[in-house]
This record gives sequence, C-alpha cells and structure tokens, in this order.
Amino acid sequence: MFTDFTDASAEVDGIHINAIRGGNGPALLLLHGHPQTHAIWHKVAPTLAQHFTVIAADLRGYGDSGKPQGTHDHGNYSKRRMAADQVALMRAQGFDRFTVIGHDRGGRVAARMALDHPQTVTRLVTLDVAPTLAMYEQTSFDFARAYWHWFFLVRPAPFPETLIRADPDLYLKQTIGARSAGLAPFTDAAYAEYLRCLSDPGTAHGICEDYRASITIDLDHDRASLADGRKIECDFLALWGAQGVIEQCFEPLAEWRQWADHVSGAALPCGHYIPEEAPELLLERVFPFLQS
Repeated sequence: MFTDFTDASAEVDGIHINAIRGGNGPALLLLHGHPQTHAIWHKVAPTLAQHFTVIAADLRGYGDSGKPQGTHDHGNYSKRRMAADQVALMRAQGFDRFTVIGHDRGGRVAARMALDHPQTVTRLVTLDVAPTLAMYEQTSFDFARAYWHWFFLVRPAPFPETLIRADPDLYLKQTIGARSAGLAPFTDAAYAEYLRCLSDPGTAHGICEDYRASITIDLDHDRASLADGRKIECDFLALWGAQGVIEQCFEPLAEWRQWADHVSGAALPCGHYIPEEAPELLLERVFPFLQS
C-alpha cells in the first residue's frame, strides 16, 4: 500500500512508535483513528508525498506501536501523552515544525497537540470529529446509539478487552463496517491490516485505555484549557462527513470555534472514513489549505 515509503519508527519515552515516511518538502504528519492504523491513509499518502514529506504514524496502543499497560488514571493514554509521542517522533525525523492531519481519534490527538505545542504545529486539519468535551456533554439518544463503543470501551478492564479478543473480526465489522458506507470503502489489503493489528491481544487494551482516558483525564485537560482561555493558534481546517454522526448530532464548526479563532470547514458528501471513502474530495479540499 505504501510502495515508496520507508520505515520512520522511533523509540519515544520507552515506547515504540511505528511510522512510515515518504516524499519531500514541508513536513506533514498523518494520524489515524479507531480501530485502525496508518493504513487508512494509503489512498491519499502517495499524492500528498508529491508535495510534502509525509509521516504516517500509529498511535500508541494501535497498529504496530507500543501498547503499555494502562495506569490507574489512564494518563499514559491521554491525548496529551499521545500528542507528545508524535511530537517526539517528528523531532526524531528532523522536524521541529509541521502540519498535522488527524482522523477520528487522531484528530483529537492533533487538536491537543496544537494546544500543547503551539510553536510546533503550523496547520491543523481534523476529519470527522467535534471536540471530545462537547460530544460527551451533549450526548443524546441518537449519538449514544450510533457511538455505542464510546460507552462500551470505557468499562473497567478486562471486560471490553475480553470481548474484543474473543472475535476481533466481528468487532471490526461492527465498528468500521456499521457506518453509513458499510465495508465498501476498505480495500482487502487495508482490512487485512486492521484485522492483523486488532488480533494482537495488546491492541484491545490500548484501544480501551484510549477511550478510558477520553472520559476521564482528557476531559480534565480540556476543561482546564478552556478555563485558562487557551486556544488553538494555528490555521485550522475542520472537515466532516455529511452522512456521518458528527453532522447529525453536533454543530462541529460552532464547537471548534470555542477552541480556535482561525478555524474554517465544511461537510463532505461521504460518511465517517473520509480518507478511504472520498480520497479525491479530501485532497481537493486540503491542498489549497496546506499550500496557502
């Protein structure tokens, strides 16, 4: 899927962060979401690499990155910790400043990165996310029914881990395959990669800890940032799927404007998995923003 890319992995604070690198030009970091890996970018990364040095990484707990045991406060899976991983990865590759595009969980990591490292993130793009705090505080019946995994994965260990490990393929089909586009957006090679990584017993724990952090320590960090008046300083493009839950249950641009003064965006005519459902539309929207 990434023929011309090379390994760009690094050891970060004792954790292996898996990544690949391709292309030349300004640095661009790509961060995936749940329950996937950097493979989500395989339809757009080669084109982006014609203009940028592209680093596509696996978040801690996902893919082939390290999957440490969660701590009592879930702090080692906080978006702050996960963002710091990726900043250190980019520095190991020689980049102190870069643009970041994050889908789903990667979008939450990217937003926290822009807040915590304003001198590092030059531009930010999020794909099909609204702020975590707003989504939890505004939970409705429709949202809870569609995003059932937000409430399942946060149950105490080892309950959700045990169920995921019992049948990773079923879990994958019930998450990525249950969205508006079904399994159609996913190539056989990409799906096989997602299943391979999800079949690693450690991935189930990493995924759950990511979500446990989101409903605990991440909310503490978000509330503290809002109370301090901290905002995302860089130019920010928020895109989401018109057929997805974010569009149906939230006002993503209005919510992000509470976090950033320089944010723009719109819905694209697709569902949640924008890089795989609508790669051409994504490239059409992000290139002018990235190159401005």
